[in-house]
Amino acid sequence: MITQQHQPVGAHLLADMHGISADKLKDAAVLEDLLCHSAQTAGAQILFSHFHSFGTGQGITGVVLLAESHISIHTWPEFGFAAADIFMCGQAQPQRALEVIKLALQPESCEVQSIKRGLNARLMSRSTCPSDGVCS
Repeated sequence: MITQQHQPVGAHLLADMHGISADKLKDAAVLEDLLCHSAQTAGAQILFSHFHSFGTGQGITGVVLLAESHISIHTWPEFGFAAADIFMCGQAQPQRALEVIKLALQPESCEVQSIKRGLNARLMSRSTCPSDGVCS
């Protein structure tokens, strides 16, 4: 049972990651473990997860539902591309989840949009991360 009340305010990260080895983008079980680990690292409570493979060697789509919102990923191994969507409210730290994902997938570049959601929402920032994974 979830008892903690969250304010309708959160951070929403949208990450486009390019230049990822295709082998890292094809295994639904590995990606599910990765996103669940990233949610735990961020301090989020996992409610449910579901990942779908579009076939051998094809992309994956998956979501981890959180008490604090969600993390999702969509992969295109043939293009070395993954799109991650991380929305968290409360004390959870979505940037920590993204750091775990980037460390595992090792993209050559990562463009991140950070959006404040909820009360008094406004665009917080947009940044591009170089190959070293350090976002400005």
